[in-house]
Amino acid sequence: MSTTTLTTSPGSEPTATGRTERPRVFAITSGKGGVGKTMLAANLAAALARRGERVLVIDADLGLANLDVVLNLQPRRTLHDVFTGQGTLDQALLTAPGDFQVLLAGSGLIEYSRLTPTVREQFARLIDTVRPHYDRVLIDTGAGISDVVLYAISMADEAIVIATPEPTALADAYATVKVLGMQQGRTSMMLVVNQTHRHGEGRHVAAQLQSVIDRFITLPEGGTIRLNPLGEVVSDTSVRQAVQRRQLVMLAYPGSDAAQGMSAIAMRLATLHPPAGRLPMPAGTLVTLLPVPEPVATQEAAQASTPESPADLPAEADLAGATVTVTDDPR
Repeated sequence: MSTTTLTTSPGSEPTATGRTERPRVFAITSGKGGVGKTMLAANLAAALARRGERVLVIDADLGLANLDVVLNLQPRRTLHDVFTGQGTLDQALLTAPGDFQVLLAGSGLIEYSRLTPTVREQFARLIDTVRPHYDRVLIDTGAGISDVVLYAISMADEAIVIATPEPTALADAYATVKVLGMQQGRTSMMLVVNQTHRHGEGRHVAAQLQSVIDRFITLPEGGTIRLNPLGEVVSDTSVRQAVQRRQLVMLAYPGSDAAQGMSAIAMRLATLHPPAGRLPMPAGTLVTLLPVPEPVATQEAAQASTPESPADLPAEADLAGATVTVTDDPR
């Protein structure tokens, strides 16, 4: 097999995980379920592919995966098959509507809902394997701050947090940002505000959330966390219609407000982090590992893996102000 040297473009900077190449792996996550994270991940991939990028979406919601439902796909091989040696990576990769590739997890995989040594090593090896072969890899994580979710995010160069203007969603987004900053040392993250009530509301929400972060979060080394707003997606009936039809809104309703917002988010992301280049994927790639014995859980280990308690977070009243009512249309 011929080899190709992949060079880093001038001006590349260290990412949040310390890599010096241009970021190519992005975790799309949310503190709260039901904010449209998976729908946004799929449509963002389609928007990036339309720009000429080779994009892979990995469904990392290992216990409750539903990317296959969003895309109306029925995979013959899944991430589970790759991990267990029942299939190769190229067999599990599917081309989704929108001309991007997906690696589906399959739902109800209880053995992958906990961060065992096996899951940790397999997932790390998977990311290292696919990283060089795509302009951009999007990891669609589960919601919340479980150890599995946090580990999946740790594999990414950059984190994109999805929130809505609702107080509970913003409180959970704040919790996610805080944990990622304190535990993973991330000093910057990107934010997408979904289901806004009108154009411009996302900017106000981002500013309010940044204000709360500045007030309550100080990183161990000093300093704070900066949010980079990628954009907003306004509440749009076309999204519901596309979901019900199991289609991407980018394809079914390309002229809708929601599709236009997603296209703008893709443009903003491509501007902040241009494509990094890629190598061809070799056929028959295996990612399987031999089973790793699980250690006996100890009380100290359980405490170490438990996310911080809600008592460590600001009261929801402090975040209630982040639900901004825009009286004047900023357009």
